[in-house]
Amino acid sequence: MGIGLRSFSLELHSPHLPIKEVALKEWAVCIDAIAKGEQLVLIRKGGITEETREFRLEETSFYLYPTYEHQRSQLIKPQYQARVEATMQGVTVPPQEVVITHAAHVVDDITVLAEQDLKRLDPFHIMTHDYAAERLQWRNDKPLHILTVRAYKLTVPKTIPVAEGYLGCKSWITLQQPIVDTDLEPVLSEAAFAARRQLIFDALGITEHKK
Repeated sequence: MGIGLRSFSLELHSPHLPIKEVALKEWAVCIDAIAKGEQLVLIRKGGITEETREFRLEETSFYLYPTYEHQRSQLIKPQYQARVEATMQGVTVPPQEVVITHAAHVVDDITVLAEQDLKRLDPFHIMTHDYAAERLQWRNDKPLHILTVRAYKLTVPKTIPVAEGYLGCKSWITLQQPIVDTDLEPVLSEAAFAARRQLIFDALGITEHKK
């Protein structure tokens, strides 16, 4: 029932494009919280159409692809619920196009199996504990992945058409066209990110960063 940890570099080796044309699908409201520097983690268990129905960290640097279909305000903490509707402004479901505004670099892949460990992470994301616990209990023999990510803003957001291959309940997609004519700026400074990351480690009782 322990906590697993894999750590990577603290930032992109070169905080500039290009990175691989890979994107991770995530609720638009969570991307918004990451973009504002309020949330450092992504909570992943696996998509229904994944081959193994188990999340795999295929890349450590990727674009964040916003999704809207399954967002539910009741699964978001009350103080953030209005943002769900805000992310839907001007969006049709399913969307014909999406705007890529941020990329992310995974610094840690933390795995948890016990609800008491998950509870300690409640201050670090905008989801309700019930939602996070439900994800933990789905296929409860498999761990929940808590990815600490350093976010980077695209200096020029990119609107891309939604291709057929982007649809469905899966975590990873490969973008059909490269993203060009933009660059990356970190959302948080190195010092601010390191301090927030340490709070997560402290909450989980992790005393060293294993490489």
